[in-house]
Amino acid sequence: MTKGTEERLKILQMLEEGKISADEATTLLRAMEGGDRPPTLPSPPAGAEGRYLRINVVDLDSGKGKVNVTIPLGLVNVGLRMAERFAPNDFDDFDFQELGELITSGAIGKLVEVVDAEDNERVEIYVE
Repeated sequence: MTKGTEERLKILQMLEEGKISADEATTLLRAMEGGDRPPTLPSPPAGAEGRYLRINVVDLDSGKGKVNVTIPLGLVNVGLRMAERFAPNDFDDFDFQELGELITSGAIGKLVEVVDAEDNERVEIYVE
């Protein structure tokens, strides 16, 4: 894992733990990208207040969770752009834009479930 990726993950972890706000996380992520302009986020989807996008990765052999990330819906567009940028090659056919549209349309519950047979993992994406 590269240093930049580790730093991004640390920022997202601090956001998840409530140590920093969504605006602070955005500012930090933009600073890492070298952006000098102030952050401008698109408006959160209607009714997004208090709602979250949760990504859960489970090892199918042990049943243990490997990743459990919760992102405020207000950061969904940023999160999807990051996910698209860092997604493994297995996700080349995955339409992140379609997922974003589904989320902003107000969908609730499990939106995606993917089983990676090679790594024996299950990835689930929920809106709560």
